Amino acid sequence: MEIATIVIALVLAFIAWKVLMGIVKFGAIVLILAAAAWFLTSGGMG
Repeated sequence: MEIATIVIALVLAFIAWKVLMGIVKFGAIVLILAAAAWFLTSGGMG
């Protein structure tokens, strides 16, 4: 499940990179990475 979380985070970061502009882009990517890290450290789905 950890690999799936990482892949989803990367896909969301890629979409944010393509769609968003300027400082908002970097804020969204940081938010996605922070959420993925929190999800992984909290034990995932189980």
